[in-house]
Amino acid sequence: MKMIIIFYITFACNFLGNVISHANPLSYEAIFNFGDSISDTGNAATYYHPSMDENSPYGLTYFKHPSGRVSNGRLIIDFLAEAYGLPMLPAYLNLTQGQEIKHGVNFAFAGATALNMDYFIQKRLNAPSTNISLTVQLDWFKKLKPSLCKNKQECDNYFKNSLFLVGEIGGNDINALILSYKNIAELREIVPLIVETIINVTTELIKEGAVEIAVPGNFPIGCNSAILTIMKSDNKDDYDQFGCLAAYNIFIKYYNWRLNQAIETLRQKNSHVKIIYFDYYSDTKRLFEAPQQYGFYFGKNDTFKACCGKGGPYNVDIHIFCGSSKATVCSDPSKHINWDGAHLTEAAYRLIAMGIVEGPFASPSLKSPVFKIA
Repeated sequence: MKMIIIFYITFACNFLGNVISHANPLSYEAIFNFGDSISDTGNAATYYHPSMDENSPYGLTYFKHPSGRVSNGRLIIDFLAEAYGLPMLPAYLNLTQGQEIKHGVNFAFAGATALNMDYFIQKRLNAPSTNISLTVQLDWFKKLKPSLCKNKQECDNYFKNSLFLVGEIGGNDINALILSYKNIAELREIVPLIVETIINVTTELIKEGAVEIAVPGNFPIGCNSAILTIMKSDNKDDYDQFGCLAAYNIFIKYYNWRLNQAIETLRQKNSHVKIIYFDYYSDTKRLFEAPQQYGFYFGKNDTFKACCGKGGPYNVDIHIFCGSSKATVCSDPSKHINWDGAHLTEAAYRLIAMGIVEGPFASPSLKSPVFKIA
């Protein structure tokens, strides 16, 4: 009798599990990501192998070793995958024959620009660290596509449950101009070109079958520890009430406004496609405006101090990189917004991801997540 009861309990649990599974499928079956170091999960590390010493502090918080990510742990893209019940995205250059890729692939490359290298050469600007631009990443996707689906119907069925992320991208283009001109007025000339490239790649993805695409804006670079160090000013009026360089944040607001305008035009041309804007600017700026509310250090310089680096008020020296013998690592990265001068900590990326997934910084909203971001 006891065995019969156990059988019925097991059968009932399995049956209910199947019903729940079919009633609540994954919101997204796959994620495909394009971008730069903000979301690269291993492409640059593979390309430049060996890129980091095993004792490097990168990855120390979560992975306990370098993981191909330019942070101490997980990135926004990792938290997004986690929220939707998907595995962390494999880097395109890390793929092996026969590897399961049905849940998505990451094409982002640290140092990538929106514009191709030719632009920077022609303008005699500081050349980007790589020629793996956004269009190169698009070419990688097109090359991989036959491994994902075999014909239009199969691809349409597959991509209708997939999320595509085009960016963040453009930050390295902007940095190239900052380092070349060191003049905020010169930056606006590049904005239409970056926006046009992002929209062109997004349009190509729509042609390939994408029907849900997120296009993030850019971050408040006036609060970035590297920019604060490189572009430091003796004029206190150049800083806002929180300690960020006001002119650079005003520029990013302009950039994001232009990007939003272009996205809206693209929406009107493609009414069957859901195009989502990620407001990385506001999502991140709130951390610098009320750091203590989110568990970060609070103070004139402490809020902006990089966890890993050396020297100066922000623990940033452009000649001493995180991971080098002269650099130091803070005792508690979770108390810092900034990781290495240019990039943020896992703790900051987690909060930004929550703002995207749970709101209110995605417009329109993403589908409901399967799990809460822990």
